[in-house]
Amino acid sequence: MEYETDFLVIGTGIGGLSFALKVAKYGQVAVVTKKEAMDTCTNYAQGGIASVFGQYDSFDFHIQDTLASGDGLCQRDVVDMVVKSGPERIRELMNWGIEFTLDSSGDLELDLGLEGGHSQKRIVHAGDFTGHAIEQGLVDLARKHKNISIFENHIAVDLITYSMRMKRGTVTAAHEDVCCGAYVLNTKTDDVHTFHAKMTVLATGGAGKVYLYTSNPDIATGDGVAMAYRAGTLVADLEFVQFHPTCLYHPEAKSFLISEAVRGEGGVLIDSGGHAFMEDYSPMKDLACRDVVARAIDSELKKSGDDCVFLDITQKEPDLVRKRFPNIYQKCLSFGMDMAKEPIPVVPAAHYLCGGVLVDADGKTDIQRLYAVGETSCTGLHGANRLASNSLLEAAAYAHRAAKQAVKELESVNNDVCHDLPPWDPVESTDSDDAIVVSHNWDEIRRLMWNYVGIVRSNKRLLRAKNRIETIQKEIHQYYWDFKITSDLIELRNIAMVAELIIQSAMLRKESRGLHYNIQYPEKNDKLWLKDTILRRPFVG
Repeated sequence: MEYETDFLVIGTGIGGLSFALKVAKYGQVAVVTKKEAMDTCTNYAQGGIASVFGQYDSFDFHIQDTLASGDGLCQRDVVDMVVKSGPERIRELMNWGIEFTLDSSGDLELDLGLEGGHSQKRIVHAGDFTGHAIEQGLVDLARKHKNISIFENHIAVDLITYSMRMKRGTVTAAHEDVCCGAYVLNTKTDDVHTFHAKMTVLATGGAGKVYLYTSNPDIATGDGVAMAYRAGTLVADLEFVQFHPTCLYHPEAKSFLISEAVRGEGGVLIDSGGHAFMEDYSPMKDLACRDVVARAIDSELKKSGDDCVFLDITQKEPDLVRKRFPNIYQKCLSFGMDMAKEPIPVVPAAHYLCGGVLVDADGKTDIQRLYAVGETSCTGLHGANRLASNSLLEAAAYAHRAAKQAVKELESVNNDVCHDLPPWDPVESTDSDDAIVVSHNWDEIRRLMWNYVGIVRSNKRLLRAKNRIETIQKEIHQYYWDFKITSDLIELRNIAMVAELIIQSAMLRKESRGLHYNIQYPEKNDKLWLKDTILRRPFVG
């Protein structure tokens, strides 16, 4: 089946849906999402959106905090633009019906939280489930819009570029390439559809499932980064994988994040003996940036041999804890833990991909008519380490700019190059009779990434990971062309690609900066490495 649309949006998080809502009055919008519309990384974001509203806060303070967290690699003009757009984007969300928590003054002022790396209270939140409130509101609006069609249970396979038209799978690195849409698998019918689009936006979220332990939902398999790289775009800074310091440690607590806001409200990290160890690692103690806290926990666990550390907020009034963190409190209680009375067991977990598809100030990639927003993109905001709660802010800011630019570009589009697109070619593939190949490789990739390309790296570990991922890639490539595709196979292909790119990037950066720490190069080297790590797929003819 073939679909034609003005705008194709791949992903239903804050970036994708904000873009869709903004462009819908200018044309038809097809929104593709591989699960249900609510199954997004945005939906799992607990903390909130960083923005300047406080009496004693300022744009300069927020900018400086972001630059400090990014450890020298943030683009100052991007930081200025995103930070200064914050209040307008927050008010826009409120006008769309998103209800953020107000303070107790009765003056209808926003309640502002504090998180690690921030010098002021500036976290706008909706209780401790901000992402869910935003996601629900945007999904409801999108479903009601006559020009927006949401295709649930549809997973994008590959982008269609003008250079691919003669032979599927053949891509070039030419800058004159034009994105014409995407091939998309309907996971309910197992049919691959061709989506023709004048403008395509990648908003697929992150890649936490590349790692064995992650705070991300199952959908976070790096699809946008992998598809864009295969199509020939530039990707950047993929060595900078943020590990959230505090994921709930419990055999049944899959991917449940304990928000940084808990430490912002006074939570203290302790070891099994009750020692508050963060004072040994940073003058900011428990409010240090995430890279510092994650490495500190990693170090403590290696020294002690323990499985976890603990987050203690029992010094606060129980009623305050229950009111401020109702979602986290109830989740912990469901596992038999009362966080108001006892410390919570926590471990670090892969959380956020600071690199991604390289874009300009309007979210444009170096392929015409292809945009990327949110965690899928690399804008220059985060540098070597994302400041807490800057992610939703970035997605909203870039969705706004990308929408404005895409509407302008739509007016001048000559769609001749994208007419008569070839349908999906199944190349005489058959149903797989050996699904264990997919599950085995999936598990092996995630384990090798956790063991060899995790919080602390070394040349030897990275080389082992490189050698193994190359072998796995060959197996996946052969399997991909021999058998009919499934959603599991598509995701496996994507996590393998993103894993390989993370490894390549980590091997190139011969220093330690931000989230990338290599024991062979424990210091920063501004003379040689104060620059982005940029990769592009080699020419395939």
